[in-house]
Amino acid sequence: MSFSLKLDQVLKRYDEISAILSTGEVEDPKAFAKLSKEFSDLEDVTAAIRDFKQAQNDFKELESLIADPAGDKDLKEMAEEDYYALKKTLPELEQKIKILLLPKDEDDDRNAILEIRAGTGGDEAALFAGDLLRMYQRFGETQGWRSEIISMSESELGGIKEVSLALSGKDVFSKLKFESGVHRVQRVPSTETSGRIHTSAATVAVLPEAEDVDIDINENDLRIDVYRSSGPGGQSVNTTDSAVRITHIPTGLVVQQQDEKSQHKNRAKALKVLRARLYDLERQKRDMERAAARKGQVGSGDRSERIRTYNYPQGRVTDHRITLTLYKLDAVMEGNALIEFIEALISEDQAQKLSAIE
Repeated sequence: MSFSLKLDQVLKRYDEISAILSTGEVEDPKAFAKLSKEFSDLEDVTAAIRDFKQAQNDFKELESLIADPAGDKDLKEMAEEDYYALKKTLPELEQKIKILLLPKDEDDDRNAILEIRAGTGGDEAALFAGDLLRMYQRFGETQGWRSEIISMSESELGGIKEVSLALSGKDVFSKLKFESGVHRVQRVPSTETSGRIHTSAATVAVLPEAEDVDIDINENDLRIDVYRSSGPGGQSVNTTDSAVRITHIPTGLVVQQQDEKSQHKNRAKALKVLRARLYDLERQKRDMERAAARKGQVGSGDRSERIRTYNYPQGRVTDHRITLTLYKLDAVMEGNALIEFIEALISEDQAQKLSAIE
């Protein structure tokens, strides 16, 4: 199918849906919601197509005006300026449309659960995991997102062994999905007396938040244990059996939750995380099948893949998937410059998808 015909089909479909929704004849709420979402998804690309077609028409008119031997000289000179400006703009508009027409990740609009676990490096890895948590919390603030710590296990030196953070707002998963993988830090630990640089790591997993309708959990597949919660070092923080451990027998996934004093609240939070992890397993399976069908992708999605290094002595951060290095480590860790990596990763992913279909 030609590019021009594809654009005409999109415009036709947009007008069809607009006409259907304006009549109010769709009585089924689910069908109405589905059409409304499709209409919303087509709005940006429809506007871009109309801009492109208008620019094409203007370009042809200017071309005719310039080629007219009887045309006014001054008018031609003005037309030439607009002509060359449009000649540069048209390919940019076409590229924008192609990107908007790329198959959309169905999970991009979802909220996310971000999990961070300290890896190799002992106490220093736990401190770095805490730094990553603050980085993502601050980045969330710059995006206007809401964040809530679902569960957290702290180390004795104030670091974090592991944490689950729920983030909600606009485009959460689409902006964070490339953060999954091993993050490595190179710096002199505060406990190091000789000034020697250590390398430590933490693993980040970004899970699209799943709804009840996405994952149907059979109660018979769950083993639920309750116990008394405890703080760092085994310090008792609760005298009742409020902590909950849920084991999903078919997959072996285990989720523990003890941050709330209420067993009911801990159970609800644990199920939320379990549902997200089960949905993520399905997503990873789909991604592997898609990756097999195309060579290019930003990272393998493997959680053991080293994706980024934070070098404190040199003040730089390097993303190894796109070989991008920024010498603004402080701004990245404050959450302000993280968007530069995220936008570059999204652009690279779009470029690879475009090359796969062209």
